[in-house]
Amino acid sequence: MPSAPQPTRIKPPALRSGDRVGVVAPASNIKRELLEQGCERLRQLGYDPFYFESILDRDLYFAGSVERRARELRAILCARGGYGSNYLPLELDPKKIVSHPKILVGYSDITTLVCCMADSANFVTFHGPMVTKDFTLDDGVDMASWTAAVGGVPEWEIGTGSGARALAPGEGHGVLYGGCLSMLVASIGTKHEIRTDGTILFIEDVATKPFQIDRMLMQLKLAGKLAGVRGIIFGEMLDCRQSADQDYTLEEVVMRILGDLKIPVAFGMRSGHVSRANITVPIGVRARLVVGDDVVLKILEAATAKR
Repeated sequence: MPSAPQPTRIKPPALRSGDRVGVVAPASNIKRELLEQGCERLRQLGYDPFYFESILDRDLYFAGSVERRARELRAILCARGGYGSNYLPLELDPKKIVSHPKILVGYSDITTLVCCMADSANFVTFHGPMVTKDFTLDDGVDMASWTAAVGGVPEWEIGTGSGARALAPGEGHGVLYGGCLSMLVASIGTKHEIRTDGTILFIEDVATKPFQIDRMLMQLKLAGKLAGVRGIIFGEMLDCRQSADQDYTLEEVVMRILGDLKIPVAFGMRSGHVSRANITVPIGVRARLVVGDDVVLKILEAATAKR
């Protein structure tokens, strides 16, 4: 079945060596030492990171007030997730954002912004490494996917070495979309409810018990959010188990819910909450998911625009 028609996405300018990279904190508060460590890694990669001192503000468990966090979203790399991004859509004007499109990268709680900006502002966003998390680690970032995604490579793929393995074979074409399962489900019933029709849906989470994942997948299914999906690829799903001696696998739980969809399903791709080498996944670009002996996610267009 062909994918549903998708609007032409606005693509932010490609990122080059020497470019100034803004760091923002739209969710939980951050530590200065981790911020500096991540920024140093960005400098080593050839970028010029900057941030406003207010990024270190604190309001309860947030990185400062809603107004401050929304104002700072003119920049591009998120410092961390945590909680708080769901406040920001109330303060953001998509019309202003699309007039100056920028690369927006993050995961976990940042899924709210990644999907909201892809839907409401209609531009390509990125599910990928964050400054005070992955960029602080020697093996925290998968550089091949990072370079291809933000650098505007026309066609590339995430394949061997991604950690993904087959659950249900097949091939699906659609627009890449998704992020942290908890945040995807939390959008249902809101003005910024996720739009999954015609997509290759990426789903990941961390430290979530199998029955909770079961419940959230069933909510997506009962809400009609899986009916138009062309393929599903799960993340690493770190620490998503009931107990060390449980007599079933998370993969079995997943397929009990998804098996009747008759679409390709893969499991284990390292993007978001990962053990190492966080893969950058562009949200809003055309892709093909091939699940067989190997799992290959083929990106069929550039995620950023030429400069």
